[in-house]
Amino acid sequence: MPRPHGFSYALRPDGSVTITHGERAAGTLRGARAERFLAEVEGEDPQLVMARWTGDYKRGNEGTARNHPRNRR
Repeated sequence: MPRPHGFSYALRPDGSVTITHGERAAGTLRGARAERFLAEVEGEDPQLVMARWTGDYKRGNEGTARNHPRNRR
C-alpha cells in the first residue's frame, strides 16, 4: 500500500484540530476526539494517522477486490 502524503494538522486556540490535505480542509476534530487524535499522532506515523482519521486511506483496488469471484458470497 502506498504511503499517504500531503496531510497536515493545526491545533486551534479553542482546542479543536483541523486536518488538511494539500490546501483543503479534510476534517475538524473537537473535544475528546481531538485529544485522542493528538495522542495517536504522537505515537505513530503522522501521515498514516491523518489519512485514517479523515477516511482518505482507501485507495487502489478495493472495488476490484470486492468484485473478484473468490470474494463473492
